[in-house]
Amino acid sequence: MNIHQIIFSPTGGTRRVSEILCQNMGEQGLVTDLCVKAHDMRLPKICKDDLAVVAMPVFAGRVPAVAVERLRRINANGAKCVVVAVFGNRAYDDALLEMQDVATDMGFQMVAAVAAVAEHSIIRKYGKGRPDVDDEQTLRRFATDIMCKVEQDNRYVPQMPGVRPYKQGGKVPQPNGGRGCSGCGVCAKHCPTDAISPANPKAVDTTKCISCMKCVSVCPAGARDIGFIMKHIATLHLKKVCTKRKENELYL
Repeated sequence: MNIHQIIFSPTGGTRRVSEILCQNMGEQGLVTDLCVKAHDMRLPKICKDDLAVVAMPVFAGRVPAVAVERLRRINANGAKCVVVAVFGNRAYDDALLEMQDVATDMGFQMVAAVAAVAEHSIIRKYGKGRPDVDDEQTLRRFATDIMCKVEQDNRYVPQMPGVRPYKQGGKVPQPNGGRGCSGCGVCAKHCPTDAISPANPKAVDTTKCISCMKCVSVCPAGARDIGFIMKHIATLHLKKVCTKRKENELYL
């Protein structure tokens, strides 16, 4: 049995959660990165006896539409699947339910689902440092429990929290290049939706930008941001719901 990590991780938190889980399933497995330019995607060959760990971030209560669209290009081939929704210490709303519906519709056998916390992708002080040591211990335990279910060939499908139709995703601020932007083009090179032109990296195509913050995470000068005023507003808006520590959850 091969373990496939299928991840959409613009700022690294989702990837880290997936790695911890898969390391404790026996191996890190084969990695398919959905957070790249469309022409750079390499689809995995999944066999029926394999296990896929599909991990995505939660943006305003939903998983990114572009990540779902890219996931659907993969042939599930009836393999077992674990879906992982990674959220920034706020809430994951209908994200796990949406991921379950997509995975089932693709032909995966749902085995388990995990809701895990990582640093908030925009206001990094919320969930700062997560997944931390306590999270790692919890995720390792989750991995052990999941593999026990897989080895027992337990076909029970866990029930996800959430409602259909899914909540409408909220608007998320879009980053631009600030004063420190040197025009190096690293952000344009890594933008998964081609929302940044190499010829003018300070700007952003608002029709393509999904506010994933990958450009912010890769900028060598730390020049990309949503702006001081918008950041201040977002910080205050999230303070009530993000300050208290949220815990990881397993649906088995």
